[in-house]
Amino acid sequence: MPGQVAAVSRNEVYSFSKPNRDSITLLTGLGVEGDVHAGETIRHQFRMTYEPDLPNLRQVHLMHEELFDELALKGFKVSAGQLGENITTRGVDLLGLPTGALLHLGEHAVLEVTGLRNPCSKINDFRKGLLGEVFTMDPLSGEFTFKCGVMAVVRRGGTVHPDDSIRVESPPVPHRPLERV
Repeated sequence: MPGQVAAVSRNEVYSFSKPNRDSITLLTGLGVEGDVHAGETIRHQFRMTYEPDLPNLRQVHLMHEELFDELALKGFKVSAGQLGENITTRGVDLLGLPTGALLHLGEHAVLEVTGLRNPCSKINDFRKGLLGEVFTMDPLSGEFTFKCGVMAVVRRGGTVHPDDSIRVESPPVPHRPLERV
């Protein structure tokens, strides 16, 4: 069964959360039309100060709605757009995707997954203690697990709506695991 778009969000200004919209338009090679993070070069507010010419591998932020269900069990009420994502999904194992996976959204849009979102300390400003729930360390291996979704670039533009289908296309093998971008 294909995954589904649960919500779409964008914000014209730097803010932790992004308001939900009836639709968003993805622009090839740029990101979400009208979103502060759209552009060919990096638009992450902090990283722009010291790496302004890097390619923007964070044009679109996707987060799985199942994370909100998990957080609710731990007493954190979080809904679509509140953690800054552009596209909230349901039924897609975003964190299990390999680098380069293609996500076909609705009829036309295609995103290429570039890596994991690196959660920042502003998450605790939004809800105290939340950072510790979206980023964990395995005590045996010392490996970190980042649960705040994935980042992507727009390979083919189009309009995306809540309830649009999501079809995953895996890249050629060997697959590269997701790393923070």
